[in-house]
Amino acid sequence: MTGNDERVFTMVQLSDLHCGQQFFLPNLLERAIAEVNELSPDVVIVSGDLTTHGFKDEYALAKRYLDAIECESMVVIPGNHDSRNVGYVHFEELFGERNSVLYLNGVSIVAVDSTEPDLDNGQIGRGRYRWIAEQFEPPADLRVFVLHHHLLPVPGTGRERNIVNDAGDAIEALQHAGVDLVLCGHKHVPYAWELEGLFIVNAGTVSSSRLRGNGRPCYNLIEVDGAHIDVWRKYPFHGQEKIIQFSRDTKTYEKYTARIEDEVTSR
Repeated sequence: MTGNDERVFTMVQLSDLHCGQQFFLPNLLERAIAEVNELSPDVVIVSGDLTTHGFKDEYALAKRYLDAIECESMVVIPGNHDSRNVGYVHFEELFGERNSVLYLNGVSIVAVDSTEPDLDNGQIGRGRYRWIAEQFEPPADLRVFVLHHHLLPVPGTGRERNIVNDAGDAIEALQHAGVDLVLCGHKHVPYAWELEGLFIVNAGTVSSSRLRGNGRPCYNLIEVDGAHIDVWRKYPFHGQEKIIQFSRDTKTYEKYTARIEDEVTSR
């Protein structure tokens, strides 16, 4: 997406797979992976809660599913469920470092582990702010930050309990680092916020039936065309809807209400 490259840069965000529990819906995850492979994105981001209890067999199942994704560039971080029962040990064995940095085609992606062992709430930690800023120092057309926990409260999720403990300081640090887009998961409710030019997009759960209200399993598709970014919510088997579009340069944006564009007419 840099220079004279006019090709749209695409990212897919999957979150909250919750493999291995009674609410896990394998048919939806299989369908989502098939759709992702058809999209051929430049990057696939998995923003945590691959498992339910952080057990080794759940991790092995999640690994088998993610290995079926045909994308050379993948960013995977743990969620609070993955850090239960010392599950971060299995994460590191199967997926590598819990914090990662990816530079690809003018896009900088910095992903951090925001979890605390056996706790549902999380934090980034002031000790990491400088490191995060340093990773975003190289010139980039788009700067993306990824964590599992949400930085801002999400409507339709009840009493707020699990926001990042240091959310205020973290948001300020990300703004100073020039971050354009933050991708989160955790609450199983998709949403998008704009805060002083920082765009924060939450993904829903892609393959769990633990849903609030009339929520549906879904995942996100982000399309980057120069300075213009479109974020789509995609429903396995059931089409898509645009969540938000914004300009990285002008910070103008437009949010959308739910309106499904059916791409698939049969289950």
